[in-house]
Formats: sequence, C-alpha cells, structure tokens
Amino acid sequence: MDADIYREPLPDVRRWRRPPWASSRPTTRGFGDRFIPNRGDRMNMNIAEALLNIPRKDESTDEVSPSRAAYRKLLADTMLQGRTRVLSFSNRPRSPLKSSLEAPSPTHIQPAARKRRRIPQAPEKTLDAPDIVGDDRFNVLDWGNKNVLSIALDDKVYLWNATDGSTTELVTVPESSAPITSVSWAPDGRHIAIGQYNSIVELYDVTTKKLLRTLAGIHQGPVGSLAWNNNHLLTTGGPQGAIIDNDVRIQSHAVRSYRGHDDVICSLKWSSCGKHLASGGADKLVNIWDVSRSSPLHRFSNHTSTVRAVAWCPFKDNLLASGGGETDRCIKFWNVSAGTCLKSVETGSEVCGLLWSKHERELLSSHGPEKNQIAVWKYPSMTKIAELTGHTSSVLYMTQSPDGCQVASASADETLKLWQINEKSTEKNAPKSPYVGPTNMYSYIR
Repeated sequence: MDADIYREPLPDVRRWRRPPWASSRPTTRGFGDRFIPNRGDRMNMNIAEALLNIPRKDESTDEVSPSRAAYRKLLADTMLQGRTRVLSFSNRPRSPLKSSLEAPSPTHIQPAARKRRRIPQAPEKTLDAPDIVGDDRFNVLDWGNKNVLSIALDDKVYLWNATDGSTTELVTVPESSAPITSVSWAPDGRHIAIGQYNSIVELYDVTTKKLLRTLAGIHQGPVGSLAWNNNHLLTTGGPQGAIIDNDVRIQSHAVRSYRGHDDVICSLKWSSCGKHLASGGADKLVNIWDVSRSSPLHRFSNHTSTVRAVAWCPFKDNLLASGGGETDRCIKFWNVSAGTCLKSVETGSEVCGLLWSKHERELLSSHGPEKNQIAVWKYPSMTKIAELTGHTSSVLYMTQSPDGCQVASASADETLKLWQINEKSTEKNAPKSPYVGPTNMYSYIR
C-alpha cells in the first residue's frame, strides 16, 4: 500500500551555499584603520589572557635551566603563533618601490658648506695715473668686454690689458680738443668712443688703432657722458642738458634727442633690455626715458645735490639706484615701473659712483671726503659688509671687470687701484693677477 501512496513532488529548491565572503576560515586580509585595533579575527581572547599571564623578563628572578627555557620558547611559538602583543594593528601600507632614477633622500645629502667670502682691504694692484682730470662731470674710466681697461689722462687715452698686464697708448688728441672728458667701450669690446672737451666724439678700432668716425656738432661743450645701447647706437650727454642718440652707421648720425635736463649731464646708463635710459644731472634730477618718446617717462627730484651716478639692477629690470653729491650723500632706489622711491640710504659722504655686483646681491659705491672709500652694501638690507680705503682724494671714477671679480677706481690723487671683490675663476685658462710687492707697488701707465 505504501507503494500506492501518492507523493506530491517537492518544489525545486537549490542547495544553499555559503557566500564567499562568509568563509569560516580566518582571513589574512586586514580591514580597518591601522591605528584602530581590529577586534575581529585579529584578537583571540585566550591568547590575550595567556600573554597577560606570562611573566616579563625583568620580573623573573628564578634561575631557568636551558632545557626549561627551550621548552617555554617552543610552547610560546606553538600556542601564541608568534604573537607578542595583546592588541594587533592592521598592516601598514606598502612603501612605494624606489626607482633607480629617483633622487636620493635629502636626509642623506650633506649640503656643501659655503666658503666664507673675504674681501681684501688692500688694493691688488696700484697704477700711477698722472694728469687725470678730477672733474665730477666727466667719466674717463671704462673696462671693456675683452678685459682691456681704458683711461683718459689729459689729452691721451691708454689701454691696459688686464690679461697680460701690457699697456699701450691709443691716441693723443690735439690741444684744442683736450682734455678728454669721457671714454666708453662698445659691447663688442673692439670699438671705443672718446668724448672731448670741444664737443667732438671719435670712434676708434683698438685692434688697428684707426679712427673710424668723428661725430661733430651734436653738443656745445664738453661731452662728459657716453652710453652704448648696442654696437651701433651711442648716446651722448652734453653741458646744456641735451641727450642725443647717434647711429654711428649712417651719415646723419643724430637720430633722436631727449629734453628734460637744464644742466650738465653727469651720468647715462641704458637698461639691459635696451628700452629705458636713465640720466642724472647737475640739476639734481633723475630722468627715466623710453625709446619711443622724447619726454621723460618718470622725473625724480628727490635728490638735493648733483646726481653723479645711476646704475640699473642686473637681477631686477625695473630697479634703479642713484647717488647724490656733496650735500645729498644718499643712495636712492627707484621702481621705474611704478615711478616710486623704494628706499633712501644715508652714506655719510658724497656718492661719486655706483656698481651692481655681477655675482652677489650687492651694490658698490665710491665716495668723497672724509674717507674717500669704496663701500660694499648687501641689498636689500643695505648692510655695509666692506669698506675699501686707500685713495687720498674723491673716488670719482669706478668700473668693473667683465667677469665681475675686480673693480678699478681712479681718483684725483692720480692713482688707479684694482680691488679684488669676488674670487676669480678656478679654470685652468683663467688669467692670474700679477703679484704686487714692495718693489713693484707702483707701475706707470705712461
């Protein structure tokens, strides 16, 4: 009868399977933050209790035999499974793989200690400069890019080669043109412009010692300031405040004039970009000119005496320094973009010349009485870091070597001094400066 009992078919129910994430086996993957203890599979209460009951090494005072110590170690390894802490933290994230091109860690790099710079207080070399004109309206000293120093002594121009120490006479002007009032090297280091008392400007090729060009009729008196914008554009400054651009390639050389001064032009400097010209005059003015206009872009009247020196900053295009004369005695810094005075520094004596360092953020200034010194200032703090003395009269003229390591200064005391401002290059081909000893302290240019 059992075989005749009707059995209703059961519904098709699939066999239940454990989800893959609900495995009964302890997982080795850590979930959660590594700073928060994981109280799931990362902590076993039996093991934790055993760890708490194991005496610490420093608390055990009984002598333990080697066999018993080995047994304890084997028991701990078996029961505790290598655990040493009650609470276990998640694994730390993997450290990135280091590439062979990766720079070493900064902690392993010892920065090279910068050698302390020392500026010698005595001149490296002294040359005699007889008959030099001691007039703060003139500029008779310049150092060319070929490492040749030019100086005008009355009616003559001499060239001193700083590489081999040789001296040559370039030209002697007629008595009617004397004295020579300004000299300026072209950027190529081969051509030189010579301004004269009778308003004539002559251009010479120093390799052949030949007169290339005479610029006449541009001023009515001594040409005391010269500035090259490039190898063919020469700017001249005269006694009535006139500033003229001269293109030395063409017959009608006077191509542009600037009107903004009413007295002698004492200093002219072009900016490195060649777009702006700075001028300082005996009318106590500093004017900034743009090549596209004949009137001043900015007119600064803050000085109270003759502006003998102007200098463009080499590391900041819109920064200009200017120096005032005997009753002013200040160095002023100008933002030529905004037309504002940034700072004024009292120096204690008239400022005759200004030079920016080519290696450091420093400014050099030459001065008159009482010290007749060259001062080295740290910019922008304007802390005086060195003072070079040796002249007995105002240091009217100052120029810098092409490498920026030396500075030459000339004074009405008829001496030309060379100062070591920065260390010279250690290259094998770098020229060595001649030794100056007691027997050859003075060498004559003539």
